[in-house]
Amino acid sequence: MIFRAQHFEWTFPRPAVVMGIVNVTPDSFYDGGKYLDPAAAVAHGLALAAQGAEILDVGGDSSRPGSLPAPEAVELARVIPVIEALAAQTKVPLSIDTTKHGVARAALAAGADIVNDVAGHLNQEALWRVVAESGAGYVCMHSPGEPATMQTAPFYQDVVADVAAFFAARLAQLDRAGIAAGQVLLDPGIGFGKTLEHNLQLLAGLAEFAHFKRPLLLGVSRKSFLGQLLGVDIKQRLPASLACASMAVTAGVQIIRTHDVAETVQAVRLTEAVLAHK
Repeated sequence: MIFRAQHFEWTFPRPAVVMGIVNVTPDSFYDGGKYLDPAAAVAHGLALAAQGAEILDVGGDSSRPGSLPAPEAVELARVIPVIEALAAQTKVPLSIDTTKHGVARAALAAGADIVNDVAGHLNQEALWRVVAESGAGYVCMHSPGEPATMQTAPFYQDVVADVAAFFAARLAQLDRAGIAAGQVLLDPGIGFGKTLEHNLQLLAGLAEFAHFKRPLLLGVSRKSFLGQLLGVDIKQRLPASLACASMAVTAGVQIIRTHDVAETVQAVRLTEAVLAHK
């Protein structure tokens, strides 16, 4: 199974890829404002690469529950200087976390190679054209609504089956849009329009998505459902995040998106070493 993103290519099976989060935002749920200054964001990205991140995911518009979208001009001003600087200073591939086709196009021109699209509920034809024309990688994430309202009484008949049906439909749409299957990563969207029970069911059912023969990306890092389940605040959620990462790798997930790269790399590599002896 191959994932291609412009000049980069990953062939699976191989050790799981750890994607480091670089939030250039004032309001992201964990580190909002900490890396809003471009120099701080670039330094953070380089530090994550040194810790073992094989992809850096740069975002300038928070998708936390309850958030409102940033204007495109604001998002561009936040992310483009960071992507340009990182592209000049590291060979680690860069991902742009955006739902806007204008931001995606500018970010790819600035040095990004992957578009991480969290607006799974939208028909993103303009964004898909950018991906098709550029040969960029594309993260197809399941999300049933806008961040401002997605946590208002989410409902599924069967969350694993419903997410699988979404992936099947989207892969067909992406193919018609000119995006090859080899460009696509699938993300079940933990925490996006899901209750605690939905998130747990998805984590338990990750292996059910293997039949799509596309790499799976999972982002659970310090998310609110962990605090809801365990009664811990965001600063205390690292152990639970690492447990999820290890379980995900055991279930066949190939890419882990995280704030805590060094710790996640250790947890993932230990899990893989044990699995190799089964």
